[in-house]
Amino acid sequence: MSKNKTLIKNALVVNEGASIKTDVLIEGDYIAKIANEITPDNDCLVIDASGKLLLPGMIDDQVHFREPGLTHKGTIATESKAAIAGGITSFIEMPNTNPQTTTAEEFDNKLATAAKSSYANYNFMFGGTNDNLDEILKIDPKKVAGLKLFLGSSTGNMLVDDEDIIRKIFSSTKLLISVHCEDEATIRRNLAEYKEKYGEDIPIELHPIIRSEEACYLSSSKAIELAKETGARLHVFHLSTGKETALFDNSIPLKDKKITAEVCLHHLWFSDEDYKTKGTHIKWNPAVKTARDRDQLWEALLDDRIDVIATDHAPHTMDEKANVYTKAPSGGPLVQHAIVGILEAVAQGKLSYEKAVEKMCHNPSILFEIEKRGYIKEGFYADIVLVDPKDTWTVEKDNILYKCGWSPFEGTTFQHKITHTFINGKLAYENGNFDEHLHGKQLTFNR
Repeated sequence: MSKNKTLIKNALVVNEGASIKTDVLIEGDYIAKIANEITPDNDCLVIDASGKLLLPGMIDDQVHFREPGLTHKGTIATESKAAIAGGITSFIEMPNTNPQTTTAEEFDNKLATAAKSSYANYNFMFGGTNDNLDEILKIDPKKVAGLKLFLGSSTGNMLVDDEDIIRKIFSSTKLLISVHCEDEATIRRNLAEYKEKYGEDIPIELHPIIRSEEACYLSSSKAIELAKETGARLHVFHLSTGKETALFDNSIPLKDKKITAEVCLHHLWFSDEDYKTKGTHIKWNPAVKTARDRDQLWEALLDDRIDVIATDHAPHTMDEKANVYTKAPSGGPLVQHAIVGILEAVAQGKLSYEKAVEKMCHNPSILFEIEKRGYIKEGFYADIVLVDPKDTWTVEKDNILYKCGWSPFEGTTFQHKITHTFINGKLAYENGNFDEHLHGKQLTFNR
């Protein structure tokens, strides 16, 4: 019989700007007590975490788990399982599935699927189109994470390119509106130029020239201008250029910001120099750009112009990625390696453990007003992760958990290893082994 309580002893708890060695008691779904020298009773599993870090689970505010409609690439079950192995305990999934999540019915269908198959806590973005404002206005803000608009680069009819419609959506909802910003006209013009020169087999090194700094800046600056005009609550996804970072503010606390920004692991890790060796495996939209852009993204993350680190996890099969440039899809799998990737940057001296936790755990909770998650606090859900900071390991085919079976980090050695992941107080993952019971719950919002 499983025990109802878990006592984690002697961990270095990283939370709210401090790292303190202490004990943490879990009872049921929640963190019951945080104190020095908690004494266990007989109904208690005891884990000695000496030498380990205890972090809140990461809340990933942007993933594509491919269900429904694209399940040959990934499913909510397969990708949430990889996520908890990587220490991500909650995710917000995007609406560009098939069918798209642009009606209340499809949103409810996704919730029902996740309730039956998700290892991690879950919620979903509701998608905007040029003609679904009536559906948007029906949304219960306590039930949905937010609204997602593709202002560039999308599938189906999810490209929202009518400025009057964008203004109307911005003016009509109090929901947080997350946007993908790339100017489609600029990209089409650039693509046409290079197709004329190379045909379909354009060198991958030209990806950040086609999906250029100008395309990103034009779109994001216009979205921010509209948000200021309408008073909309705007969150700009996956910044990829240094130029865009100047559009964001660090003079007020996150809880008071109306305009916020996210950066993804791949834009903090790779640069255009990596296309030579990684090819289409690092083809993302927006594109990975220069080392200087990467440095400026780090600078903005550290000085709080950028608020959140996410993954934009978007798996494709190896066969799909092997196509010529114009046919190879953009996106890559990242949830299993996001936390260890950022902790590698801690080991390199780029940021502190405390700052990493702020950007991956606390800030998504603040930004989306998620109830009782993102912190190690008494009374909060026990979504927590133990990390060994001295257990070196290398990403190889046989330890990759994504359904697509590959990672852009293959061959990379990390100095930190996720050893235990708790979801709602249950030990869901331990040293490569999973509890096959599903412990994920629907995220709720304090709005």
